[in-house]
Amino acid sequence: MLRPNLARRAAVAVAAVVAALATTPGAAVADPGLPTQLNAADMLLLNGVRQAGLWEIPAGQMAAQRGNTKVGQVGTMIAEQHVKLDQLVVDAANKLGASIPSTPTAEQQGWLGEMQNAKGRQFDQIFVTRLRAAHGKIFPVIGAVRASTRDPIVRKLADDANIFVMNHMKMLESTGLVQYERLPPAALPPAQDLSALAIAEANAGLTPPVSTTVLVGVLVVMLGVAGVTVMRMVRARG
Repeated sequence: MLRPNLARRAAVAVAAVVAALATTPGAAVADPGLPTQLNAADMLLLNGVRQAGLWEIPAGQMAAQRGNTKVGQVGTMIAEQHVKLDQLVVDAANKLGASIPSTPTAEQQGWLGEMQNAKGRQFDQIFVTRLRAAHGKIFPVIGAVRASTRDPIVRKLADDANIFVMNHMKMLESTGLVQYERLPPAALPPAQDLSALAIAEANAGLTPPVSTTVLVGVLVVMLGVAGVTVMRMVRARG
């Protein structure tokens, strides 16, 4: 039986091991009751949908005033529907606590300036070409995010955005001005890492700084050191 003093020392040694393990960095365990942390793809969708509305609303309003009858009708509908879609993305961002853009990009402002300086058929062609190309770029993003996001709010936004964008492409195509041969080729997404570790990291929204194997190894070593320390103290007092 260990003497009281030795028992206290053994307890201290074991406590030191536990304390060291508690401060060792490792993979965070996601609380199943908490929402999934947004990843880069989720934010790409939020930012992309928001950014689209910031320039396509004024573009559609401009088309309603300056385009031919068909282009004017399409512009009016696209502007009105983007107002609704813009509200949906703002509401989603507020629920998620995400920060989204508030102004068009420099490139988008350039497109609006290009339309502002055009008249007649030239305006019609620029309007249809720019908006059709923009919708074609965001469309595959919506599908990719919808297929893989872990967040229900992002998933619902993707569902809504998919309907709006598909309708807008059809509206623009109904003008007869879409130059299909000039559309950029489809951008295929890169192959996804579907390993168990990659899926766990995606679900947690984190990249673990230390693997589980390393942590187990540290635990074994430190418990071994504690055991040797206790044995030495027992022999020294024997």
